[in-house]
Amino acid sequence: MSATPQQPTVTEREARQVAEAAREQDWHKPSFAKELFLGRFRLDLIHPHPLPADEDAQRGEEFLAKLRDFCETKIDSARIEREARIPDETIDGLKELGALGMKIDTKYGGLGLTQVYYNKALALVGSASPAIGALLSAHQSIGVPQPLKQFGTQEQKDTFLPRCARTDLSAFLLTEPDVGSDPARLATTAVPDGDDYVLDGVKLWTTNGVVADLLVVMARVPKSEGHKGGITAFVVEAGSEGITVEHRNAFMGLRGLENGVTRFHRVRVPAANRIGPEGAGLKIALTTLNTGRLSLPAMCVGAGKWCLKIAREWSAAREQWGKPVALHEAVGAKISFIAATTFALEAVLDLSSQMADENRNDIRIEAALAKLYGSEMAWLMADELVQIRGGRGFETAESLAARGERAVPAEQILRDLRINRIFEGSTEIMHLLIAREAVDAHLSVAGDLIDPEKSLADKAKAGANAGVFYAKWLPKLVAGTGQLPNSFSEFKHEVDLSPHLRYVERGARKLARSTFYAMSRWQGRMETKQGFLGRIVDIGAELFAMSAACVRAELLRGNGEHGREAYQLADIFCRQARIRVEELFGRLWSNTDDLDRTVVKGVLSGTYTWLEEGVIDPSGEGPWIADATPGPSERENVHRPIR
Repeated sequence: MSATPQQPTVTEREARQVAEAAREQDWHKPSFAKELFLGRFRLDLIHPHPLPADEDAQRGEEFLAKLRDFCETKIDSARIEREARIPDETIDGLKELGALGMKIDTKYGGLGLTQVYYNKALALVGSASPAIGALLSAHQSIGVPQPLKQFGTQEQKDTFLPRCARTDLSAFLLTEPDVGSDPARLATTAVPDGDDYVLDGVKLWTTNGVVADLLVVMARVPKSEGHKGGITAFVVEAGSEGITVEHRNAFMGLRGLENGVTRFHRVRVPAANRIGPEGAGLKIALTTLNTGRLSLPAMCVGAGKWCLKIAREWSAAREQWGKPVALHEAVGAKISFIAATTFALEAVLDLSSQMADENRNDIRIEAALAKLYGSEMAWLMADELVQIRGGRGFETAESLAARGERAVPAEQILRDLRINRIFEGSTEIMHLLIAREAVDAHLSVAGDLIDPEKSLADKAKAGANAGVFYAKWLPKLVAGTGQLPNSFSEFKHEVDLSPHLRYVERGARKLARSTFYAMSRWQGRMETKQGFLGRIVDIGAELFAMSAACVRAELLRGNGEHGREAYQLADIFCRQARIRVEELFGRLWSNTDDLDRTVVKGVLSGTYTWLEEGVIDPSGEGPWIADATPGPSERENVHRPIR
């Protein structure tokens, strides 16, 4: 078959315009992270730490107790890894437990858990089996329940939510073989036909798609008379005529993941199943992800807790040169990193989740930072655990058990966690997404000034507006409470965390000044400086994590729950984070970004092909991207709903 003829041709500018149109434009509520990037340390937005209502906590704890018992008695993680499939009886048990409806309102048959307890549940079940954690997360965080909760009609909620709460698994279908984070090139179409839409296209990496009963599908509606057109969201019955699951994908990790390739050929979908208006699909997807992204750091927190447990037990039992390996500084530093980072990740997750539940703050940046930071740090913690375990870290759990040792799946968790740096927005895309939100205030007043397509009159007006904004804003970045020695004294106890909060305040102002300098220097070319923007975001992530860690430590101290130990963990985390922040600030202006671009051009032009000589490429021949030409399927349907 030939290359996909229906693939839209999209310029770089058009692609950016599509993404920008889907972005939530307004800020109706305060945002701690947004203020942080603007140089304003609004500790009052997160301290005192918000807490769940007693009723919500009781309901959540009761379910966690049931889920823990199920995980300990009904989940065989080794079997899932060995067979690369979650047993049907395990999924049936999760249905009976109500786990499919954790986030669904009780009036639709769900459990009505808060975001905080939903995330605690994911951390728990994800530690038992990351594949099951991914299944439940994809079903509820990005599958049918969440977009319907926010954008569905009452009729849609009444029809689909009871099914999702108890019996039906759902999946989210956006990605295509040649479309990842650039949805402007989406090729799947939904053509209006009477009271229906007719879907044609191919979707890739459909998590849960192999076993799903219901699908959320993103498709392009052609513009026509009476139809606005654009990328649109639909609820689709997975068993509809014309839908074929052509392949179940296999991965380096999450081996039980029911992820596949789904083809739509003349699939009729009732117009009543459209979520929101035509053209609102991407906005719905991005808004859904604002809180949906918190599911990934939840499982990263669970992974960190497990890594800490194994590191502690193993490094106390293993002796080298006359003492436990934990007491050797090289190993001890890794254990300290795992402990401190796990504490901070849980602080970031719980704070962001509770803010999501309270709905007082806009947490789109906080959730994105939690996903970015959690996925990166969890991977580092797992890598350090493998190193602490040595050769046993590289050995599979099955092999360890076969020769009589404890079956510790350290290499598996490393493989399982790797996808989180790609899932639901890769680290690189998250950097750009967060950076766009972080500079929103600048673009809102000076965007026309640096837009090459704007007229001189528009630029003059923007210049005047920018002058007023910066005249008020820039002087506030010179000095602040971070320079007062007694600031944040309520965080001063046996261990003093106040210096760290003063550092965050100073760091926020320095971060804002750096962003302003960069905009002044590069203007319209700022968006191409992805290395710089990535470091800006990483600094913001560290400052957010430091803030969350200190606030959580004070909460635990006030509640009498390991307060002294929490202060110790927050202190060491902040000290480690400050070292990383200083390095990132240095690399804002001292880096190899320009030289890297020169080398990349040379690589692409073939200048260095001589460097590739002397090896064999086992990948053979074949297309880099599979053909996705619409049409009837020529493959066996491997869809297997679990009933």
